[in-house]
Amino acid sequence: SLQLPDGQDLPLPPVILGELRKDPQNPTVCFYGHVDVQPAKKEDGWKTDPYTLTEINGNLYGRGATDNKGPVLAWINAVETFRALKLAMPVNFKFVIEGMEEAGSLGLEKLLEEEKQGFFSDVDYIVISDNLWLSNKKPALTYGSRGNACFCVEVN
Repeated sequence: SLQLPDGQDLPLPPVILGELRKDPQNPTVCFYGHVDVQPAKKEDGWKTDPYTLTEINGNLYGRGATDNKGPVLAWINAVETFRALKLAMPVNFKFVIEGMEEAGSLGLEKLLEEEKQGFFSDVDYIVISDNLWLSNKKPALTYGSRGNACFCVEVN
């Protein structure tokens, strides 16, 4: 829980942990995303209600559509597509979806510590899809983040 300055305790939203497949022959990839958003008002420049997903000319507009509900949904849709086409999935999937990222991921570190020998014990790779696009056709490639191991990517 979160204790407010007046002493009131507020419960933190749950972190969703999900997994699909446990084939020991395949690596396990854990996908992280969040579904909370920054505050927004229509007078901030929105042409539509920021909290109502709206389609205009084939584009979707709404608070959190790119940060980070869209990327979370993209991974879920990828799994759905593999299943619908009856294709073998090349990895085991794990998901961590939280609702406190915009407030500093309150409670997430405690959960990670509690589950490191359980839920996270067989994770081989982590994919963080909470990122920006440099243009309409160029996503950013993040190779380091605060508190995580950093590495170099070379493209020839």
